[in-house]
Amino acid sequence: MSKTEKLNFQTEVKQLLNLMIHSLYSNKEIALRELISNASDATDKLRFQALDNDKLYGNDSELKVIVDYDTSSKTLTIADNGIGMDREDLINNLGTIARSGTKEFIANLSGDTKKDANLIGQFGVGFYSSFIIAKEVVVETLKAGHDQAYRWTSQADGEFTIDEIKKDSRGTTVFLKLKDEEHEFLDAWRLQSIIRKYSDHISIPIQMYKTEMKKEEMVKSSELETINNTNAIWTRNKSDIKKKEYEEFYKSLSYDSDEPLAYYHNRVEGKTEYTSLLFIPKKAPFDLYDRDNQNSIKLYVRKVFVMDANEKLVPQYLRFVKGVIDSQDLSLNVSREILQDSPLVDTIKSGVTKRVLTSLQAMADKQPDDYQIFWDQFGKVLKEGPAEDFANKENIAKLLRFATSKTDQQKVSLDAYIKNMPEGQEAIYFITADSHQAAKNSPHLEIFKKKDIEVLLLSDRVDEWLVSSLYEYNGKKLQSIAKGDLDLGKLDNEDQKAEKQKIEKQAKGIIERIKKTLGEKVKDVKVTHRLTDSPACLVVGEHDISGNLERILKAAGQNTPESKPILEINPNHELIKKLEKVDENQLFSDYASVIFDQAILAEGGQLEDPIGYVNKVNKFIAK
Repeated sequence: MSKTEKLNFQTEVKQLLNLMIHSLYSNKEIALRELISNASDATDKLRFQALDNDKLYGNDSELKVIVDYDTSSKTLTIADNGIGMDREDLINNLGTIARSGTKEFIANLSGDTKKDANLIGQFGVGFYSSFIIAKEVVVETLKAGHDQAYRWTSQADGEFTIDEIKKDSRGTTVFLKLKDEEHEFLDAWRLQSIIRKYSDHISIPIQMYKTEMKKEEMVKSSELETINNTNAIWTRNKSDIKKKEYEEFYKSLSYDSDEPLAYYHNRVEGKTEYTSLLFIPKKAPFDLYDRDNQNSIKLYVRKVFVMDANEKLVPQYLRFVKGVIDSQDLSLNVSREILQDSPLVDTIKSGVTKRVLTSLQAMADKQPDDYQIFWDQFGKVLKEGPAEDFANKENIAKLLRFATSKTDQQKVSLDAYIKNMPEGQEAIYFITADSHQAAKNSPHLEIFKKKDIEVLLLSDRVDEWLVSSLYEYNGKKLQSIAKGDLDLGKLDNEDQKAEKQKIEKQAKGIIERIKKTLGEKVKDVKVTHRLTDSPACLVVGEHDISGNLERILKAAGQNTPESKPILEINPNHELIKKLEKVDENQLFSDYASVIFDQAILAEGGQLEDPIGYVNKVNKFIAK
């Protein structure tokens, strides 16, 4: 006669179970993932214990997990032929929230055995995710080497029953009596897709009964088929993997039809153990600039997919990297869905980041053509790095590429720029603009072209963010040629400096007249040392935001600090010389306004009164 016991859960779990079932897991698919992981654990436990006692296998040494469903009884079943449980195991492992038999099992291992134990369910509550989709859960189990089997039953109401039953084979079978609204888990295709998504790389076969069409109805056959791949490519030795295998895995992972530009397979051992297999695509995806996109890096824990984990394991500026990271002992919260902040996570993120940056630098040094392909596709994203990652700022800066006043394509590194600097140049000069053409034709470049000094042309929107955080490189200050007073230092000789002072003295009168005429439109009017061919240009103070950044912020609907430009005039230009000869105040005002408006247009700005500007120009043309 069988014996039935009714027991209470060993914690005040009625409220806890209700909270966990409705709040802890955000994705119902996880219930099947957790149960398959538990089943895989059970087979691993049997395998290890059988090392000392191979009789535990009996006549069944082919370990597997079988997933089945019954539409008539609305039941989902997960069965394994692993170690099984006795009465004490059921009470300890299923009767207590936040306790894990696997965790306790690992704690009892030692030496190399502990290192090699591919056990997954270390998080205590995974089994109870069953109640997300099931109104009742029944567990039937027979422990290897034992004769007595048991049935554990609960409806998540704070208590459970244990019955003594008969069971012919060792292992555990979990029956989920599904809730009325969860019938999607009675569909073969749906179950197979969940298995492939989360458990494709578990090392034991996960099997289901084949289905076939009979009389316009899908019918299950008696033949089992293996659903999962069982082969996690990243767990194999690199020397055993062909390039074609890496490429095919990348395509299946990323849904990209092209081969990757590069891939990096790395295994880290020691205090922190993890494996990373990372890919650099050839082409940027359509959602590259979506910083909330989280589907590039897939996190596995002992070959079980846990989550897409970009933000926790790679910085945002490396979001173009595709791949997998598989941790042996990564700490997760009880739901396995959200990574806990921990030193271990930080260590993995730091290691992966350095690995990617080092690999990109190697590509830049040894395969410059490939690196140029990479930069053309992902350079704008990498430029976000110096502002986000202070620790790696110098390494990121080394990877940056720029167009210059001498090179249209973004291919000049900061190291190459410094190498080409003339003797006496102490700063890295740059200019920002809203297009490459605008930067290339900026009047601010005139003196630099005359002196054959190279200037970085920054026309990507992210460049303003870049230069706000990258102040210097290799001891050289980055200096905007459109900010503050221009001091070329040793690049100007004493005669040139004396000539500048002389011009400033001679232009005092015209400077005062223009300043008075423009009034509140400008912060100041000065003689320029930047221009050789243009009559005037606008600059801002050393610590003011640039005109380009101001326009970007306004276009994004953001308020900007109020600042006025400085008008610099070129007294040697014919227009300024003509202006000096104008005595009539209104005509002088019109001339000064046109010169000021032209300077605004030259730097890509918008006029407050475009019609007024057009009328003045038309009047001058008509004369």
